[in-house]
Amino acid sequence: MEKVIQGKAYVLGKNIDTDQIIPAEHLVYSLSNPEEVKLYGKYALSGVPPEQGGLPEGNIPFIEEGSFGSEFTIIIAGPNFGCGSSREHAPFALKVAGIKAIIAESYARIFYRNSVDGGFLIPYETSEHLNQLINTGDELKIDVTLNTIENLTRKVTYTLNPLGDVFSIVEAGGIFAYARQENLMAQS
Repeated sequence: MEKVIQGKAYVLGKNIDTDQIIPAEHLVYSLSNPEEVKLYGKYALSGVPPEQGGLPEGNIPFIEEGSFGSEFTIIIAGPNFGCGSSREHAPFALKVAGIKAIIAESYARIFYRNSVDGGFLIPYETSEHLNQLINTGDELKIDVTLNTIENLTRKVTYTLNPLGDVFSIVEAGGIFAYARQENLMAQS
């Protein structure tokens, strides 16, 4: 995993739930069949109401029609991201769509743990209302070592809450891979 993540922002509001991240009707696809896995990316964030997608303008699609991935690599959101049911498919779908990191004011605990435990993406927290300071399409650069996000479009840098061991777990590919790597469990 990269120590510097650069890409376009996709901005969302507060209380984005797992049904908005990957609607229940799309939980039928195989997690191991490569052709079906692509569909998780295609339908990522498809449950977000159009007026709430791609703030502040709204109505900006996360996935273009006919595509399986997004041009956006970083999600900026308000508080309580990932609330709702405890589906592991939610961070998985975002990863398949091309998301590498989410920066939110807070997370539903189960979404946060699923993101880290599965090694899907980096869930950064911030005390600032970045979803009101960054626009969809802004070019961003996250420095994981410094815990900063730089808005290259607006030439402003913000400090993020430190990740602690979270980056090492995500970088290893999830909690079990990390435990094996650190000799915390038997090798298989």
